Amino acid sequence: MAFELAPELHRDCIELASWPLCKVLLMNDSQYPWFILVPQVEGAREIIDLTEAQQTQFWQESKQLSELLMTVFTPDKLNVAALGNMVPQLHVHHIARYTHDAAWPKPVWGVHTAQPYSESQLLALKKALSL
Repeated sequence: MAFELAPELHRDCIELASWPLCKVLLMNDSQYPWFILVPQVEGAREIIDLTEAQQTQFWQESKQLSELLMTVFTPDKLNVAALGNMVPQLHVHHIARYTHDAAWPKPVWGVHTAQPYSESQLLALKKALSL
């Protein structure tokens, strides 16, 4: 069976890159620099579902994304979380947070209606990230 992105992630996100293990997604909500890593492993629901080699690769990619977000966005806090309560497919959120953002200090989920990126915002973001 081939890997397929969960329909919810496909609907709510913009695919930015495909790294050796993970797809790099951007949540289509311009209120927050909100990225998601999705290991391209069919049936994976938890990090422990990955092989040891895949887990090592995942943590390397998570570190790479985290460092990129810290450099590009210089947030006050970087939230990294794998919840999966609504979307069971393994995916890990990487969210650059600021003390002045729209949801601070609460979690970003469901606080405000998403504000999709404009084409110009998306182009600028892709350029800044070099993805």
